[in-house]
Amino acid sequence: MCEESQESRYAQEPVQQTQAPAAQPEPHAARPAPVPVVAVVLAAGFGTRFDVRNPKQLVAVANKPVVCWSIEAFEYNPRITDIIVVTNPQVRGEVERLVDEAGYEKVRTIIDGGAERVDSTESALQMLADFGIPQDAKVLIHDSVRPFVERSSIDGCIDALDEFDAATVAIPSTDTIVVTEDLGDRKVVHAVPDRGNMFRAQTPQAFRFATIRHAYELASQDPDFHPTDDTRVVVDYLPDTRVAIVAGSESNMKITTHDDLDMIKRFAFEATRQRAADRVHGMTSALSEVPDTSESGLD
Repeated sequence: MCEESQESRYAQEPVQQTQAPAAQPEPHAARPAPVPVVAVVLAAGFGTRFDVRNPKQLVAVANKPVVCWSIEAFEYNPRITDIIVVTNPQVRGEVERLVDEAGYEKVRTIIDGGAERVDSTESALQMLADFGIPQDAKVLIHDSVRPFVERSSIDGCIDALDEFDAATVAIPSTDTIVVTEDLGDRKVVHAVPDRGNMFRAQTPQAFRFATIRHAYELASQDPDFHPTDDTRVVVDYLPDTRVAIVAGSESNMKITTHDDLDMIKRFAFEATRQRAADRVHGMTSALSEVPDTSESGLD
């Protein structure tokens, strides 16, 4: 991939456009055709609290770069059809090399991100629009610096989009949250919400393509548009759209500082075991879908 443009690779391996099955003679109603399920892995940040000379998405955990752990969470999930990776231009060459060496078959393209997280998401959404992704496609947007997202959270997002147009992975807050207001040079407590309704948002955050695309179109008209995650865009600009909560996990923590690396290493063993099982399951599923040609005359 390092030698080819993003357009050429994407043209060779477009986001899956699942065709409706041909009409069958059976009287049973045909099942609706599945839609593409696209994972967007955001790996464009340069965390100033980490090390600007050594981007955290390229730091190795258990001998594997963080960005690869995140890609593999989707690569080995048989329900994910396509992956787009969004990187900082300064590390794009290295990410392309890692993807090539690993042979991630679902990665359709690697594109440059923007100055802020929302710019990177917008770039990915524009890429998908340019290549005609269906409006009802499911899009999961994930921070690459959450390398140990669990399979159950990804599957939960995919399932939630059968009922809702948006969903986010989150875990209940174990701390009491206080809402503050400014009082001169000091902040004071304005309200103390019920802790039972307080959650800590994680990723992936999932949307029907038409929903997240429309939310960003509305947001782009707002000069004060500076949200820190994609759910906020839908909540602020499509307030009538309900966003489902999908169960997250403590292992799906975000790497922000070097101290986080020591904490997150303990999740690597379980992630290795689970993803190996997912990979075998995916290969078995693919083989089971190969048609039987033993009586067809084909060699």
